[in-house]
Order: sequence, then C-alpha cells, then structure tokens
Amino acid sequence: MESKPPADIANGHNQALDVYPKNREKIEDRGQWNNKLEFVLSVAGEIIGLGNVWRFPYLCYRNGGGAFFIPYLIFLFTCGIPVFFLETALGQYTSEGGVTSWRKISPLFEGIGYATQVIVALLNFYYIIVLAWGIFYLSNSFTWELPWASCNNTWNTGSCVEFQKRNETYNWTAPANATSPVIEFWEKRVLRISSGIDHIGILHWDLALCLLLAWVMCYFCIWKGVKSTGKVVYFTATFPYVMLVILMIRGVTLPGAAEGIKFYLYPDLSRLSDPQVWMDAGTQIFFSFAICLGCLTALGSYNKYNNNCYRDCLCLCFLNSGTSFMAGFAIFSILGFMAYEQQVPISEVAESGPGLAFIAYPRAVSMMPFSSLWACFFFIMIVLLGLDSQFVCVESLVTALVDMFPSVFRRKNRRELLILGISVISYFMGLTMITEGGMYIFQLFDYYAASGMCLLFVAIFETVCIAWVYGADRFYDNIEDMIGYRPGPLIKYCWMFFTPAVCAGTFAFSLIKYTPLKYNKSYVYPWWGYALGWLLALSSMVCIPLWIIYKIATSKGTLRERIGRLIRPSEDLPKTKKEQEKLLAIFASDNSLHQQDGDPSREGFVLVTDKETNC
Repeated sequence: MESKPPADIANGHNQALDVYPKNREKIEDRGQWNNKLEFVLSVAGEIIGLGNVWRFPYLCYRNGGGAFFIPYLIFLFTCGIPVFFLETALGQYTSEGGVTSWRKISPLFEGIGYATQVIVALLNFYYIIVLAWGIFYLSNSFTWELPWASCNNTWNTGSCVEFQKRNETYNWTAPANATSPVIEFWEKRVLRISSGIDHIGILHWDLALCLLLAWVMCYFCIWKGVKSTGKVVYFTATFPYVMLVILMIRGVTLPGAAEGIKFYLYPDLSRLSDPQVWMDAGTQIFFSFAICLGCLTALGSYNKYNNNCYRDCLCLCFLNSGTSFMAGFAIFSILGFMAYEQQVPISEVAESGPGLAFIAYPRAVSMMPFSSLWACFFFIMIVLLGLDSQFVCVESLVTALVDMFPSVFRRKNRRELLILGISVISYFMGLTMITEGGMYIFQLFDYYAASGMCLLFVAIFETVCIAWVYGADRFYDNIEDMIGYRPGPLIKYCWMFFTPAVCAGTFAFSLIKYTPLKYNKSYVYPWWGYALGWLLALSSMVCIPLWIIYKIATSKGTLRERIGRLIRPSEDLPKTKKEQEKLLAIFASDNSLHQQDGDPSREGFVLVTDKETNC
C-alpha cells in the first residue's frame, strides 16, 4: 500500500507557512466587496426600505408630530447606532456570517445567530408579497385612466362613489355605506379578500405571476454573491432617492401641502407622557435599521479587514433617519393635497402600512395631472425599495448557510443552487398569502414573526454577549486594530448598560401592553390564528435559551468548566497587534532559552505579520 506524504511536506511548505494560503483561499471563496461604495450602497439598500416611506411619517403624526423626535433620537443613540455598529463590526472582524460569527465569539451564544436566521427566513416568506402587490399596481398603471380612479370596472359595487366629484356636483352627498374606487380596487381587485383566515379560498394567479417575477428579480440580483449584489445596488439603492425627491418636489407644490406638513411636524409635547409613544419610537428604530436580522453581519463580513466600519455605520444611520424625515415631507404634502381636494380633515386620509402605499397614495396620484406617469414613478420606487431589502435578507440567510457548511456549498454552482432552493421554498410559502384569505396570513407574519418583541429579545442577548461575555474592552481592541483608533466610549457604555436596559424595559412593556392582532381594526382571529402567531414569534426567541441548555448539557466536565469552555472565543480569530507582540515576546524568550541550552536553530519559526493575520 502506497504511503501518502504529510500535507505540509507534499506541498513544499512547513506547517507555519501553510496557514496563510488556506486563509487566503477562504477569503477568495467567500468574496469581498470590490470597493467601499458597494458595501455602503448594499447596507443603504437594506435599511432604507418601505418602513421609511409608509411607517415613520405616520408614527410622527400619531405620536405628537415634532415631539416624536425626542424619543426617536434617544433610541437612535442608545440602541440603534450601538447595535448597528456592533453587528457590522462583528461581521468585519470575524469574516463570517450571522451564525458562525457568534460561534467564534462565544459558542454558548451561537443560538443568537440561529434566532436571527429564523427571523430572516420568516421575513423572506412574507416581505416579498409587498413587491408582488407593487408590481401588480405598476402593471395596471400603464393606462390612460387609472383603474382605481373610477367606478366603471367589473369589480366595482353599487356602493362605489367617486368622491372627487364632491366639488364638481352641486349639493352632492355621499351614501352612508359609500366606498371609494381605490378601496374597492385594493379589496375587490387586488386582495379579493375572504371573510376570514378560515376561508383561504382560491389562489390568485395574476398575483402569483407577480410574485414569481419578484423572486426571479431577487434571484438574479444575488446569484453570483457579492459580485452581482455589488453591481445591482448601484441602481436599486440610488433610483428610489431620485423618485422620492421628484415626488417630494411635486408634493410640496400642490395646494394644501402646507397644511399636511404642519400636521406632520406640529409638536404636541403632552404625548411624551404616553408610554406607547416611546414603544413606537423603539420599534421603529429596530425595524428601519434592520438590526438583529444577521443582515449587517453578513454584509460586513465581505469588508476588507481594515475598512473604517465605524465611520460607515455613523453615516448610514444618519442617512437612514434623514431619509425617513424627508419621506414625511413627500407623504404628508400629498395627504394635505388629498384632504384639500376632498374637504376632509387630514386624519381621515392619513394611514400607515399597506394602507398608505396602496390606498392613500394611489388615490392621491389619481387626482394629479398625468396621473399614470406619477403612478408609475411611485410604484417603481415601491418595488425598488422593497427589492434591495428583500435580496439582502436572502443574501444574509445564504451567507450564514454557506459559512456553516463551507465544504458543501463553496463548490462550483452549489451557491446558485442553494439560492434557487431558498427562492423556490419561499415562493411556495408566499403563495398562501396571495389567496383570498392570504391577507390574514400576511398580517400574522407581519405582527408576530418579525415583530419588535423578537428583535428586542435578540438585541438584549447580543449586547450582553459582546459587552460582558466576550468583553467590551476586548472588542474595542479588535475595532482599534481594524480601523486604527478607538471609537468614543459612549458606544461601549451603551453596549454594557443603556442598550440592554432600554431593550429589556421596552420588551417588558410590549408584553404588558400586548393587544391581540385585529385585521382592519375589526376582524378578530380565531384562537388557533393567535396560537399560530405566537408560534411564529417564539420560533426565533427560543433558539437562544434552548441552544444554551443544549451546549451545557452535551459538554463534559463540571458546570463551571463547561461554561468556562463555552464562553471562550475561538483561537483562530484575528489577533490584534498587541496580542502578536505578546506572542513574539514569548517566542523570543523560548528561543533564548534554547540557545542557552546549546540549540541555536531558528528553523520552523515564522514571524506573524499583519498580512498573515489579515490585520
């Protein structure tokens, strides 16, 4: 039997020299951003999404207008920026995805990674449904008369009334049960909604084709990893800004816009005494910053080791909040115009969520000159805002799986097949949400699966793990080694005290003030519907405690020995320059002893350089 030489002899290198080529091969396999701009645009595309357009302006007006900025800014600086920076820096330091990065930091808290990926997987099922709705509306915008502008359609009922005729008809009064054509288009044409979740009904094949198109676009945006993602975001992350600026300029020039903006910003300081205002501010930060989803860790892992992620994170966080503020002007100037045209209070036309994107705004553009053009602009913006957020979430899940099983997926065409598999499974899951009862399922996912409660729970463990288990000072040393200086101490103290305390308090408040979901403020789900919702919420949160119990139970030794071993970070994490100097001092001391003992040979010792440790 032929004997095989050891790997270190066969390849012509000694063991110490063989370490660097393996690391270099791994980095080349994972891929890296070609430049900083690709990373910045990818993160911007992920965090700047539909929540900036349809949720933040509504929360402002509902929670005291300009006064809402006080709790919003407090949460921004104590939770948003610290956790955003923590996740991005973690990915850049470990060069790993959302699961293996936590495994390397502390094996005991690997469950944090699993929790984030469960949330992302559930998010992938339902978030893309909004894109399908947007594509459906866009396809119906290429007409001279928008189908939701009149009651002359097959789906309209006898209760349909074109309210804009109020100003054109003398002494006109609407019937008591009157509905507008835009609401009937949404409910009778798009949703074709049933009476409840227990009546799923038939599948809408036109929406199924729109959903298929959304997944095809998503697949080809990321199928080649960062090579394709980095190119796509040049368009998907910037074009919505162009559309938003155009819509804002058009909005503020409409009659009634000033009243809408005043309604948006007028401060009501008395609202600050309501705990729900603070709850809304906290959940908006977590939603809009995409934290606790593993996405930032995945995107950061493709950075070069010495990238200044601290500066990038600060700029991106302020860009996100600034975009939300600017979107409020665009949205409420349009709502002010609607209120002016219909001669009703702005509170009657102001809505949140899908109601704003698919009822209020379509109604507004139908009142404008060249309404079809403005409808196309708006729904292109909606599709692109959702598209980059969607494909980055899929990329996060793919990166986590590839890093967990590199020997399986880092082979030719394996990654593409993995993305295809995730897309196909998610597509079929999404089909349940475009049936007649699909909207009820969509609301369950939206209210429970990726709720603020789940994100707050994960954030508590993330900050505790980094600040108290791994060590805030140690992580600051790693950051200093990457970017060349230590960030201000405020973020470190936030990790240690403020962020976990604020998140824990908000989490407890959300449990105390929990109210069951009601669709359209009237439909009450059956008991099994609420049970399904809580199952979705707990599916991510239980990952953390269950993993801690599992690791402790399956380890050997006393309880103290098990915990001590499980909270120890991985040995193959990059070493800082200070740690390298200590190792060199030890090697030099050992070598000096060998020379005194008559063994002056230095062969086999290879100095650890910055290049070899990716520092």
